Amino acid sequence: MRVDAGTYESATRQVLQWAREPVPRYVCVANVHMTMEAHDSAEFKAIVNAADMVTSDGVPLVWMLRRLGHPYAERVYGPTLTLHVCESAADEGVPVGFYGGSPQAIEGLKAELKRRFPRLDIRYAFSPPFRPLTPDEDERVVSDILESGARILFVGLGCPKQERWMAAHKDRLPLVQLGVGAAFDFHAGRVKQAPKWMQDRGLEWLFRLAVEPRRLWKRYLYNNPRFVALAALQLLGRGVRS
Repeated sequence: MRVDAGTYESATRQVLQWAREPVPRYVCVANVHMTMEAHDSAEFKAIVNAADMVTSDGVPLVWMLRRLGHPYAERVYGPTLTLHVCESAADEGVPVGFYGGSPQAIEGLKAELKRRFPRLDIRYAFSPPFRPLTPDEDERVVSDILESGARILFVGLGCPKQERWMAAHKDRLPLVQLGVGAAFDFHAGRVKQAPKWMQDRGLEWLFRLAVEPRRLWKRYLYNNPRFVALAALQLLGRGVRS
């Protein structure tokens, strides 16, 4: 799976540049979970690899990038990238929108971002139902997003649903989509983020597992050991094909 070595500054600058162009783009923020989903599914791997940018959201991916010859790679974490992009969008007058999360998360997110960035122009915010949309509903969503004038759309549906949604809608939405996962709940104050010392040491998964064990135990206990083993094989030069 492709991962782009970059920084918050370079990623934010690129997103804002793309936002001024009437060209469809989407950005994935990759962590261990996404990597293993891509390893297990050729269809999903193709979606991630077709993205216009794949940031190193997870610390283990940063470690791998550095070991593979990119010593200046940094973590570009979805929730923090959201703040960087919103700050620049507010400064430059670029309208934004939000799709995903619960109604409570959407409202909390909007309030927090307006508190941080009073000049942020939020044109669209919608919490879809927790079921597949009908064709008519989906057409209405696309129409509303286009009519809003938003140039950057943050998508918070969780991996791999948000990446599939962005890819499926790319050709109908000539704007920049960012799949930012749990950023909606984090910034709305509905889910706690790991302390910085845990994030820096690649232990955020352990914190999130402790906070939401019933929802996340399978993801972490199944994916993390496999990632470590496959990464070790890659570094040893043996390579693994999914």
